[in-house]
Amino acid sequence: MTQAHHIKYLYEVENKSLNSISKETGFDFRTVKKYVEKQDWNERQTRNKPSKIESVKEIIDGILIQDMKHPRKQRHTAVRIYQRLLEEYPDKLQVKERTVRRYVSQKKKELYGQMGYLPLKHPGGEAQADFGEVLVIEKGKEKKFYTFNLSFPFSNSSYVQLFKSTNTESLLTGLKVVFEYMDRVPKVIWFDNLSSAVISILKNGERVLTDRFQRFALHYGFKASFCNPNSGHEKGNIENKVGYNRRNFFVPIPSFDSIEDFNRELLKVSDEDMRRNHYKKDVLISKLFEEERDRMNELPVTPFEVSKLLSVKANKYGIVTFEKNRYSTAPELSLRELWLRADAFTVTILDERYERVVTHARLYGEKQEAFNWYLYLPTIVKRPNALKYVAFYDQLPVQWKEFFERSDREGKKAGLKLLSKMLSESDMATATRALIESDGEIDSILVTYHRLTQPQIGEVSLSEDIPQLNYEADLSVYDGLLGSAK
Repeated sequence: MTQAHHIKYLYEVENKSLNSISKETGFDFRTVKKYVEKQDWNERQTRNKPSKIESVKEIIDGILIQDMKHPRKQRHTAVRIYQRLLEEYPDKLQVKERTVRRYVSQKKKELYGQMGYLPLKHPGGEAQADFGEVLVIEKGKEKKFYTFNLSFPFSNSSYVQLFKSTNTESLLTGLKVVFEYMDRVPKVIWFDNLSSAVISILKNGERVLTDRFQRFALHYGFKASFCNPNSGHEKGNIENKVGYNRRNFFVPIPSFDSIEDFNRELLKVSDEDMRRNHYKKDVLISKLFEEERDRMNELPVTPFEVSKLLSVKANKYGIVTFEKNRYSTAPELSLRELWLRADAFTVTILDERYERVVTHARLYGEKQEAFNWYLYLPTIVKRPNALKYVAFYDQLPVQWKEFFERSDREGKKAGLKLLSKMLSESDMATATRALIESDGEIDSILVTYHRLTQPQIGEVSLSEDIPQLNYEADLSVYDGLLGSAK
């Protein structure tokens, strides 16, 4: 307004021409003319037009309100909300991402305020590692799992894997999976003082590391660096990435049946996330990542065995205890010294010769039991009438319960032997299907099982050059034989 007032003064009071005012003030001639000719200087009242965000405002509000029930670190970002609107409500979305970000920012201020992060710089070829908590739905049940995140500050890229614990097996498995997927090993990796790697911190700041972590680092040839206690800002990139991966890959809460399949998909999703520009360098993250990947070390020829092996003894029921949980073996192994190999997801029981007996899903928690009752069937065959009173009887499919209930003692023995055979070669679903598609007799069940499990012989095609032979039967020969018999 001061400039407009000055132009008006030069024209009205000093009687200068528009051209001279333009030269003196540096304003365009048309601007000077507009201010000189303007008569109405009242402040205009503008009407607010209905915002196009109104069409999706209720949806956004619903997402943000629902987020309040979830952990703070697993709520939607504005970008994630915009992506969901694009995917789920394309017909209602009439605004750009910037408008959605602005509205979400305003709404979040009302609900839970703002957060910020401090980025740090590192040379290419280095990495940072850490775990984060997430909620997931596994086989229909909501559970708290942990993300293992390995970030690369130079390119701002990362890979993420999902585990049920933050133990040593999970840490080493996460590192190994990413190393093998990249076909490279970072030269330096920064860690928090994870109990899965660090036993204690001495007064001089040195770390006492677990034996397996030291062996793992030596095997893959990377230097392990550790932050000072309570100094997460020293590895700010991974602190950001833990939150970024949670918000972008675990919102909304993912649902899956197989964590192994989900982890394979996470590697692909991590690659796809690199197909965007770096927030500062204005270069594709994937291109920067390839640049720093070239600075990393090559994989060793021999992979490292990340599972741990320990000696256990089975009780009189053939059950061993590991981390306050119970795992079945086989009845013939009762009171025997055995070996137990545990990785992040499974527990495998080995006999004295290190031959596999059975593999269970690893249990996390206490006082739980993993029982593979298939191995106990040969023992039950000797006492078939006791089947109904054995604990695992209730776990049988209803079709098999009905089969055993209508069978006599010998029928139960034959059925248990056959079921044991089928389960040693296949699974319960196939065995049950064989029972359903047969007439319920042992021989019929076995034939149906072989039909389901053995490869089918296709149609046989004959060569066209095979000669066609036509035979005509002379039945008079038989008439002669009959006549001679008379």
